[in-house]
Amino acid sequence: MSVMIKIAVLAAVAFFMIASGSAQQITPIALPVPQTQGGKPLMQALALRSTARAFASDALPLQTLSNLLWAANGINRPQSGMRTAPSAMNWQEIDIYVVMPVGSYLYDAAANSLKPIADEDLRSLAGLQNFVKDAPISLIYVADASRMKSSSEDANLRRQGDDQKQAMAWADAAFISENVYLFASSEGLATGVRASIDRSSLAKALKLRPEQSIVLAQSVGLPKK
Repeated sequence: MSVMIKIAVLAAVAFFMIASGSAQQITPIALPVPQTQGGKPLMQALALRSTARAFASDALPLQTLSNLLWAANGINRPQSGMRTAPSAMNWQEIDIYVVMPVGSYLYDAAANSLKPIADEDLRSLAGLQNFVKDAPISLIYVADASRMKSSSEDANLRRQGDDQKQAMAWADAAFISENVYLFASSEGLATGVRASIDRSSLAKALKLRPEQSIVLAQSVGLPKK
């Protein structure tokens, strides 16, 4: 067995031990290399795109989670570090927090890993609708204002101030959300984005800094039968 295969196997075993409740404290998760081939053609994925409000409770496989996060806002041009989703001014101000039954993590696209944030189930804080707590995963799109710096030539942006920056952050989060929609329709998953979130409680539970703000949340899982 090659070293890479052994690492992938050990990561998968650790993930499922955590998901089953065998571990007492969450630890970083090394994601498998994302699979960037396959899936439905774009026009079929667009035809199947829809919003779900019911989810099966089954956990997503670790490989599927890796593929999902890469599709959402992973690095698709390693030489430059550019992402699958566009970003205003290339600020890359949107972080993806992954809320699961075992705990919550921060997606690190460069390391292709999940960094532990909270070791409790925060899904009920990720939305105000009843179905939110049933989905195995909620993606939380968080804007970091400290990255949204205007250079000297951005006079128009500086004149418009914080409102314009907030609008750009919402647009950037929406780009990521649509990537998730297309991945979900391509892979037969259910997903639904929302703005109805208990932002103050969730921000506190995720230990966000004052310059960070929750923009949108999106549930992902298998369709409920």
